[in-house]
Amino acid sequence: MLRSFFPIFLGALLFFVLVLCLTDLFMNLWNYISKGVPSKEVGLILLYYVPKTVWYSIPIAMLFATAYMLSDFYARNELLAIFASGISLFRFTVPLLFIAVGMSFVMFFFEDFVVVPTYTKKVHMQDSVLQKEKSLNNDRIVIMSDEGKIIYKADFYDDSVKRLYTVYFIIRDDEKNLRALIYSDNASWSDDKWKLSNPVEYKKSEEGIVMVELENELLDLFVEPPETFRNNTISVEEVNTKQAREYIEHLEKAGLPSAEEKSVYYKKFSFPFVVFIVVFLAIGLSGKTRKNVLIVSLALSITAVVLFYVTQMITMLMAKFQTIPPLFGAWFPVMLFIIISSILLKYAKT
Repeated sequence: MLRSFFPIFLGALLFFVLVLCLTDLFMNLWNYISKGVPSKEVGLILLYYVPKTVWYSIPIAMLFATAYMLSDFYARNELLAIFASGISLFRFTVPLLFIAVGMSFVMFFFEDFVVVPTYTKKVHMQDSVLQKEKSLNNDRIVIMSDEGKIIYKADFYDDSVKRLYTVYFIIRDDEKNLRALIYSDNASWSDDKWKLSNPVEYKKSEEGIVMVELENELLDLFVEPPETFRNNTISVEEVNTKQAREYIEHLEKAGLPSAEEKSVYYKKFSFPFVVFIVVFLAIGLSGKTRKNVLIVSLALSITAVVLFYVTQMITMLMAKFQTIPPLFGAWFPVMLFIIISSILLKYAKT
C-alpha cells in the first residue's frame, strides 16, 4: 500500500506546487516587467514562495493520493483478496492514518519554522521590487496600556524619529477613575521611555479640570514601546505562534478586541489536522460504487473537504463576531469531521 501511495503523493505534491508557483508568477508578471525587475530577483521571490505552496499542497496531494490508490485497488479487485483474508479496511489503512497524523504535526512545525519566515521574506522582497513598501507612520492614535490605567492619545506618530505629536497621557487609578491628565506638544522615545516636550498636567477638582504642578514621578510611567504606535496591524496568519501570542497579549493589554486574532491563533494548531481528516474521509468514502470508482471517490472526497472548509469558515466568522468562543470556532470543524469520518469508515465496504 505504501509503495503505491508515496509515488502518487509526491507526484501530486510537485504538480500542485508547480501550479501555485506559476499562478503567482503570472499574476505579477506584468508588474515585474513594467518595473524592470531582474530575473534573478523574480526567481528568488518564487524560491521563497515554494515552502508556502508546499504547505498549501500537502492536504490536496494527500487527498488525491489516498483516493486514487484505494480506488485503483478497488477497481482491480485487490481489496477483495485483503478482505477475504480477514483484514478489515480500517486495519489495512492504519499505517496510512499514522502517516497522516505524523504529517499533521510536521505541517504545524513546518509552518511555524519554515513557511512563516520564508513567506515574510517573499512578501517584503516583492513589495520592495514593486515599490509597494508600507509606511509605519500612524495618525489619530488611541492606545490603552497597563490594563487600562494609562491611555495614550496622539494626533500623529513618526516612526523615522520615534516621536508622537500633540499627545495626551491619561492616568487612571485601580477603579479607573481619573488620576491625572498630561498634555505635551510632542514626545520622543529615549532611554526606554517617552520624554515629553513642555508637559502640562491637569487634575480633576471641585472647580472642574484645572492645571496643577507637574508630578515628575508620573513621567516614569510612559514606557509603552514605539512599536505599539506603528501602523503595523499584524496578520496573525502571517506570523509564527510565538509572535501571534505576543500580539494577542498586546491587544488584551491595550483593551482592544482580540476574538478574531485568537480564533486565527487557535486555527494554527487545528488546521494541520486537515491532513488527517482528508485521509480519513478518502478512506471512508472509497469504494462506494462499482462503476467509475476513481472519479466517484475523488468527487465525494473533494465535496466532503469543501464542506469542511465551509464549516470552518462559518465557525471562524462566528468566533470573530464573538457568537462562539475562539477555541470552539477553530476546533469544532476538526472534531465534527473526525466523527463523520469514523461513521463513514464504520459503514464502508470491508
